[in-house]
Amino acid sequence: MTERTPLLHYRLSTSVNESAEQSPPPAGNTVEQDTASPRRRSTLNRQPQKLSTFFGVVIPTLLSMFSVVLFLRIGFVVGQCGLYQTIAMFLVAYIIISMTVLSVCAISTNGALDAGGAYYMISRALGPEFGGSIGIMFFLANVCGSALFVLGLVEAIVATFGIPEDGSVVNSYQVLPSGYWWSLLYGTAVALLCLLVCLVGAHIYAKATFLIFLVVMFVLGTIFISFFAVRPHAISLPGSATANPTANATGPGPPTVANFTGFKLDTLLGNLQADYTVDYTTGTMMTFATVFAVMFNGCTGIMAGSNMSGDLKSPSYSIPRGTITAVIFTFIIYNLLSLLVACSCDRILLQKDYSFLRDINVWNPFVTIGVYCSTLSAAMSNLIGASRILYALARDDLFGKVLSPAKRTSHSGNPWVSVLISWFLVQLVLFSGKLNTIASIVTIFFLLVYAAVDLACLALEWASAPNFRPTFRYFTWHTCVLGIVGCAIMMFLINAIYASASIAFMLLLLLLIHYLSPTSSWGYISQALIFHQVRKYLLMLDVRKDHVKFWRPQVLLMVSNPRSSVGLITFINDIKKSGLYVLGHVQLGDLDTLPSDPLQSQYDSWLSLVDHLNIKAFVNMTLSDSVRHGVQHLLFISGLGGMRPNTLVLGFYDDCLPQDKLVDSSLSMSRSTDPSSSSLDPEQQHPPFHFASLRGSGDRKDSGQFGDGKVLGPQEYVAVIADALKMLKNVALARYFNHFDRSQALFPPSSSPGKGAVYVDVWPVNLLRPDSCSYVDTCSLFLLQLACILNMVRAWRKARLRLFLCVEEGRSVRGTEEKLGQLLKELRIKANVYTVPWDQQVALHWQRQGGSGRKQPLDTQDDEGEEEEEMVEDNEDDYVNSFPSNTTRLSDEYLSAVNRLILEQARPPPAVRFLYLPRPPADTRRYTTYLRQLDLMTQGLGPTLLIHGVTPVITTDL
Repeated sequence: MTERTPLLHYRLSTSVNESAEQSPPPAGNTVEQDTASPRRRSTLNRQPQKLSTFFGVVIPTLLSMFSVVLFLRIGFVVGQCGLYQTIAMFLVAYIIISMTVLSVCAISTNGALDAGGAYYMISRALGPEFGGSIGIMFFLANVCGSALFVLGLVEAIVATFGIPEDGSVVNSYQVLPSGYWWSLLYGTAVALLCLLVCLVGAHIYAKATFLIFLVVMFVLGTIFISFFAVRPHAISLPGSATANPTANATGPGPPTVANFTGFKLDTLLGNLQADYTVDYTTGTMMTFATVFAVMFNGCTGIMAGSNMSGDLKSPSYSIPRGTITAVIFTFIIYNLLSLLVACSCDRILLQKDYSFLRDINVWNPFVTIGVYCSTLSAAMSNLIGASRILYALARDDLFGKVLSPAKRTSHSGNPWVSVLISWFLVQLVLFSGKLNTIASIVTIFFLLVYAAVDLACLALEWASAPNFRPTFRYFTWHTCVLGIVGCAIMMFLINAIYASASIAFMLLLLLLIHYLSPTSSWGYISQALIFHQVRKYLLMLDVRKDHVKFWRPQVLLMVSNPRSSVGLITFINDIKKSGLYVLGHVQLGDLDTLPSDPLQSQYDSWLSLVDHLNIKAFVNMTLSDSVRHGVQHLLFISGLGGMRPNTLVLGFYDDCLPQDKLVDSSLSMSRSTDPSSSSLDPEQQHPPFHFASLRGSGDRKDSGQFGDGKVLGPQEYVAVIADALKMLKNVALARYFNHFDRSQALFPPSSSPGKGAVYVDVWPVNLLRPDSCSYVDTCSLFLLQLACILNMVRAWRKARLRLFLCVEEGRSVRGTEEKLGQLLKELRIKANVYTVPWDQQVALHWQRQGGSGRKQPLDTQDDEGEEEEEMVEDNEDDYVNSFPSNTTRLSDEYLSAVNRLILEQARPPPAVRFLYLPRPPADTRRYTTYLRQLDLMTQGLGPTLLIHGVTPVITTDL
C-alpha cells in the first residue's frame, strides 16, 4: 500500500491481509495459492521503482541550485559587492526561499502527494483555476529553463573547443566549427541526450544525476583544496576585460594581469566593502539590484525535488527532509566559498575574470568539467520536471482533450508522451539562439510559483480547517506572508515589466480555466476562507444596531413544488435587493417512523435548480407533521444572527391547477456549456431535478388530505399568515405567478396595448375597508417601498410605477393628490398618481352595512364549511370589534365591483400588481371567509402580490 491509497481501502485491505496471514489456508486451496504466487510476484516486479530521499530530492535540488552560479558567478558577486554585502545578499535570498521551503514542507506533509510537485500542491490547495494557471507557467518556465541550460552548455563547449569566428586557432583542441546553425546542432544533440535519459525513466535519470553529482562534488572539493594547495601567482585577464574604449591614449591602460595572493589579511580587507564597476561582458554599470538578481538565479532550484513527487517512495517524508538538507548545504557552500575567494583573490581578478576558479585550480579542466556536468544536470532536471507537470495537468483534465495524449505512460509508469512534448518545446526554444531576455522571464516565473506555494499555505492556515494539520509545524502565517512579499519584491527587482506581464498572463489563464474547465472534486480553499470570514462578520452583525435607513427585504419564499413556482422564484429574486433570500420547503412526515432523513437526498436537486435559474438564494427544508408547524420552524430557525428573514412569501390558496414549468427541455436540467463535459460521469453531465409530480397530474395517484392533491386546508393556510404576523414578519401572498414569464413581462411586444412599455401598479389602500382611505400607514408605505425596490433593479428600471388613489365625491381630490405627490417626492419615489373614484363600490358596501340585504350563503368546500359560516353569522355581534370595520359584512357584489374597478384601471395591463393585504381576523372561525374575500377581490388580475407590512421601512432622514 502507498500513502496515496484511500484511508478506508487501506484499513480494509490491511485487515484482510493480516487475517490472511494469521489464518492457515484450507487444504484444498494449497495448489491454487502456489500457482498464483509467481503471478503475484511478477506483478510486483512490474511496478515502477521509486526513488529515495537522497536520489529523488537531495541530488536534483543540489545540482539545480548550484548550476553555473557556483563556478562562474561567485567571483563576480564578491568582486562587485564585497564580502559584507555578499553575505547579506545570501542571507536575504535564502530567507526568501526558506519561507517558501517551509510552505512546501507544510503542504507536502499534510496528505498524500502525487505527481506534479508544486502544481499538485497549489491546485489541491487553491483550486483548479489558480493551480492550472500556475501549472502552465511552471511548465513553460521549466521548458525555457531547460533550453537555457542547454544553450549555456553549448556556449561553454564552443568557447573551449570551438574554432573562433575569425579563424585564429590558439589551441590544438579547438576543432569544433562555430556559428548559429552549428550551435543549434550541438544544442539539439545535447537535448536528445537529455531526452534519452528522461525517456528511459526516473530511475535512470536518478543514476545519471548521481554520477553528475559525484563529479560536481569532486570538482568542488578540488576548488577548496586549490585555495590551500596552489601557490600565489599572477593570472592573465581575458582580452574583453582589458579592452577599455573610454581610456585616453596617453593615460595608463587597464591592467592585463591580476594576482591570486593566497590567504592574506590585506586581500581580505580590500574585498570587504562594495566596489561596483562596469560588467566587462555586458558593458553595463552594476548596482546592488542587478548583482542581486544575477546571484538569485542560483537559488531558484528548490522545486527540483518536489517536481519528482510522483516518482518518490514517500513524498511526504522525502520532500521536507531532502529540500531542507539541500538548502542548508548550498547556503554553507556559497558562504564558505565567498569567504575563501575574498581572502585569497585580488579585487581586479574578481571583477575582470569570471572564470578565475579554473585558473587557480590544481588542474584547470576540472572546473570546465564541473560547469559542463552541472549545466547538463540542470537541463535534464528541468526537462523531466516539465514532463511531470504536463502529465499532472493532463491527468486532471483542466484543458479537456487538448492534453489528453500526455496521459499515456509506459509499463513502468513513465509519461513518455509528456517527455516528448516537453522535449519538442525545448527544441523550439533552442531556435531563438540567445536567451538573455527569456532568462529573466524564467526566473520571474519560478518566483511566481514560489509565491503561489506560499499563498496556498497561507490560505490553508488562515482557513483554520481541522484537516489541515501537517506533521511539519515549523511555519506560521507570518513566514508565508514574508515569502510572498519577498518573491514579489524580487520579481519587480529583476524586471518590473516582465513581472507585471507574467502576473497579467497568470490572471488571463486563471479566467480561461475558470470558464472552460469542469468542476473539480478537490475541494476549494475559497469555500473554507469564505466560511471563516462570513462567520466572523456574522458575529459582528449586531441586530441591536439595525436602523430603518438600512432596511432591506430578507425573504423566505415557501415553495410546495418548484415545478410550478419557477416564475415566482425568479420574481422574488428581483425584489430582494441584495438581501437574504431563502427557498423554504416543508415535507410532511415523522422522523420516528422513517429509516433516515428524506430531505438529505433532495438538497442536490434544489441547489441545481438555484444554479440553473441563476438566483442568489439559500435552500432550507424541514420535516414536520403539518405545513403550519413546518413554516413556524423555518421562520424561527432560518438565517443566522442579523441575517434572518423579515418577509414571508406564500403562494395564493386557490383551485388553479399548477403547471409544470420544468417539463421544457431548457429548464429540465442544468446543462454544462463546457465542451469537455463529456469526460464527466453520466450522472454529473445532466443531473435531473428529482421533484415530485404536481397535483392534478396524471401520474400522481394521491388526492391529498383536502382533495385534488392538496395537503393544506384554507383554515391552516390563513393560520400560517396569522402566525407570521404574530412573529412580526411581513407577509406577501403571490397569485397567478404560475404563468409569470419574466422575459415576456419585461419585454412585451410593441404591438401590445402599452406599445412595449412595462407598468407596475400599486394600490396602497385597504380595499376591504372602504371606510378608511388612508395611504400613510405602515402597510401602505411597505407596499411603496417594495414597488420602488423592484423599480431599482436593473431589469425593471424602465418599468413605470402607477399609483392608484381611491377617492369619494365630496372629498378634496386635488388636496389628497397633492399630499401624496409631496410624500412621494420626500421618499424619492418616482411614480404617476391616478385618482380613482369608487363611490359606486362604496355604496354597495354601505347598503350591506345598513342591512338592506342579507348576505348570501358563501360557497364553501364542504358541509362543514357551511355550518361554520352559519355559526359565524349567529355570533357576529360577539366579534364585531375583532374583525376591523365589520369586513365580515362585505358582500360578494362589493368585492366583485372592486375587482372590476382594478381591472378597468389597467389600461394597458401591468406586468405585476401590488395590493394591500388586510390582517386576518382575530376569530379563527372567520378564516375561510377572509380567504374567500381575497379570492373574489383578486380574481383574474394576473400576477399580483398581496402585501401586509408590520415594520417601518421608509424614512426621510439622511
